[in-house]
Amino acid sequence: MRPVTDLAERRGHDDAVVYQPAEDSGLLAEAALAEAQGRVLEVGTGSGWVAAQIAEESGLDVVGSDLNPHAAREARERGVEVVVADLLTPFRADAFDTVCFNPPYLPTDPDNEWDDWMEHALSGGESGRELIEPFLDDVGRVLASGGVVLLLVSSLTGYDEVLALVDAAGFDHEVVVEESFPFETLTVLALRRE
Repeated sequence: MRPVTDLAERRGHDDAVVYQPAEDSGLLAEAALAEAQGRVLEVGTGSGWVAAQIAEESGLDVVGSDLNPHAAREARERGVEVVVADLLTPFRADAFDTVCFNPPYLPTDPDNEWDDWMEHALSGGESGRELIEPFLDDVGRVLASGGVVLLLVSSLTGYDEVLALVDAAGFDHEVVVEESFPFETLTVLALRRE
């Protein structure tokens, strides 16, 4: 598959309501299979493909969450335990040993946004970091001691700016996997508390 950076192209056909696996999904699954431990949460699970890969290949207990009820239904059909949730809101403190997140990261001009489920799955706002900051502000609360956060970052969102947010949230980081495409570089970072 070739990466698609234009939001209109990425949306696919007009009736698409659930984000389907793409290159970013494959990289997050690869990183999770190398790094995940204990009880796992995949935030923004979409179709549940990544969560299912982790559960099937590692045998770990995996929960998915997504704001989109259509995504939650599709993930359940894939066998993933899933909660309809806005980021980490419903989860208790220290609940997960691993938290995975492939955030909506495509920078989007506010004048060109649609108000639909695919928009929520793809658009990271003007900077591409609209959901990364609140995620990083709260993920430490749900992460158990010694846990790891696996965060997918696109070069389209400003890699150095994301690293500054990671540092501000009190995490050290290391690159787990990285792949370059014609229009962007995708990196999965492992974040651990300092």
